[in-house]
Amino acid sequence: MFLIETYKSVQGESSFAGVPCIFVRLAGCNLRCSWCDSEYTFTGGYKQSADEVIAAVEALAPVRLVEFTGGEPLLQARELIPVMERLLADGYQLMIETSGERPLSDVPPAVHKIVDVKCPASGECGRFRLDNLDTLTARDEAKFVISDRADYEFARDFTLEHSLHTRAGHVLFSPAFKKAPSLERSTANCALDPRQLVDWMLADAVPARLSLQIHKYIWEPQKKGV
Repeated sequence: MFLIETYKSVQGESSFAGVPCIFVRLAGCNLRCSWCDSEYTFTGGYKQSADEVIAAVEALAPVRLVEFTGGEPLLQARELIPVMERLLADGYQLMIETSGERPLSDVPPAVHKIVDVKCPASGECGRFRLDNLDTLTARDEAKFVISDRADYEFARDFTLEHSLHTRAGHVLFSPAFKKAPSLERSTANCALDPRQLVDWMLADAVPARLSLQIHKYIWEPQKKGV
């Protein structure tokens, strides 16, 4: 497997926000979202065997929640899935963050999937595999990163059309961050003011929850390894 970094922090988003977590960030991504905050994963990285990946996770004990992220981790599904199966067998709780552009059917059912459905402003709208909806369960989450009103309407309509709130345990609406944020740890760095997004959600009673990337408020927004 090719990795960018493995580190311990707290979950920055999703329904696990604030929970101590080990992050295994894999190298490579086949999408180029306009608001991407992890472009450093597109190239480079270092190679590790399955045993080395697991040893790196074990070295960060006693935390038992592990998230595989990227980049797009499922570009390395052939190597990643056996690692997941071994960690599950060892009693770890696992998460994976993925775009939903890669097949999810082989991801072990016990893994919490956070599936990012791309909105129009991302530049990658339409890449989501609709057959992945059939893999979602109450333990999973669907996420929309929202930059403007058009993105919000897309997320709202997609959620309702596909009954996401009945397929997944949580539907997350997250305001996009600016590509070049300041060092300020505030909502001034959001491309869409969270208050505006909340107003829209309340007006439509959309079956979703607001999700903020709390790591960008705890630390400086551009800081890596947190």
